[in-house]
Amino acid sequence: MALPRLRTVVLVSGAALLTRRALKRRIARSPLWPLPALPEPVSGHSKRRATAVRRLLVTGRTEVAEGVVQLRLEGPGLPPWSPGAHLDLVLPSGLVRQYSLCGDPEDSGAYTVATRLVADGRGGSREVHEQLREGLEVEVRGPRNRFPLTEAPAHVFVVGGIGITPVLPMLRVLAASGAEWRLLYGGRSRASMPFLEEVEKLGADGDRVTVVAQDEAGHPDVAGALADLSPGTAVYCCGPEPLMAAATAALPEGCTLHLERFSAATGGTGGSVAGSEAFEVELRRSGRTLPVAAGQSVLAAVRAELPHVAYSCEQGFCGTCQQRVLEGEIDHRDELLTDDERGDSMLICVSRCRGGRLVLDL
Repeated sequence: MALPRLRTVVLVSGAALLTRRALKRRIARSPLWPLPALPEPVSGHSKRRATAVRRLLVTGRTEVAEGVVQLRLEGPGLPPWSPGAHLDLVLPSGLVRQYSLCGDPEDSGAYTVATRLVADGRGGSREVHEQLREGLEVEVRGPRNRFPLTEAPAHVFVVGGIGITPVLPMLRVLAASGAEWRLLYGGRSRASMPFLEEVEKLGADGDRVTVVAQDEAGHPDVAGALADLSPGTAVYCCGPEPLMAAATAALPEGCTLHLERFSAATGGTGGSVAGSEAFEVELRRSGRTLPVAAGQSVLAAVRAELPHVAYSCEQGFCGTCQQRVLEGEIDHRDELLTDDERGDSMLICVSRCRGGRLVLDL
């Protein structure tokens, strides 16, 4: 009699275990279970980018210049990336910061980023330098690429300091292919300029690289570097705002300019709510309608109800808070979105409503 009873207990226990697992999967698909699962959300996402949150292990930490730390982040099944891409790092405090990928796209088991310590910054770089050590895990989102390397008869790069990070993988690709390219690389001192030795080796053939250390030769001559470029040349610039402004002002006719910002443009509208009026925002998926005061950002109003909504720069240049707009006319105040993206999405940290109501896919 003992054997049939044992068999019954095993069968009942197995059925209970399977039921619990099925229930967990059902709840995961719809947190509001037993209501029907909602359609797949797209807010905060672009169909062209990977957005899953992953936990990666810090397996390497190297100081690659004065005040600049490089991190190697390893994990399984990492999405591929192309030169110019960046990651969102979710730091231990919850801050989200963007760092350009500066490693090898063929290294499918790891991402490499580098960050400069900014003593008077908003805290992200200090947290990276002081808390992220080998053996710790960090959450990442991405990669995303808003600074891709385009096809062109020639490429010219104007870079300042840590701005070399998104450009370095581009230089490797161009050098390996035998393409026509030149680089103007400026920094406070040679010791503070990350990856300087590798960059000079890449450009050794044909004197392609011009290095200007401020403590030796002052500021780089951006206008001179861009003078007499052939039509069709692609110019890439990443660095401090004055460098970006100089490249914009000196761009020859017939050339294209590609910018990667680490801060909002001087004199831009990013972060400003001047001249704003109050309106309301409906969060369609959450079933809530919120007032947005005249001096309040949509982001602040939304996070008061949905504190998990991601954000970073709060100035309209990083893209972390991008959300899909289902209804309403948008007052775009960012410096990032393309014309196509502006048709149905907004950066809720700075952009607002032209009218009395917006409906977000949140």
